[in-house]
Amino acid sequence: MKYLLILLLVLVVIWAVKRGRAPKPPQTPQKPASSSPSEMITCAHCGIHLPQEEAVSGQKGLYCSTDHRTVAQDRNPV
Repeated sequence: MKYLLILLLVLVVIWAVKRGRAPKPPQTPQKPASSSPSEMITCAHCGIHLPQEEAVSGQKGLYCSTDHRTVAQDRNPV
């Protein structure tokens, strides 16, 4: 009986040590809430909606990418 209690005590100590050394899951950083929603615009070429901060401006309007700006300007030169 004495050996069983010693074995149980050793197992509890090993379990406690392993539990304490286990890596904690990384905390995901919380994004700060923006003060106001961004204005959505429509691409002049394909019609997709995107935030104004991500838009590419061109001669004929705002576009979702430089490729669409180039295609639109090549098709309809000023």
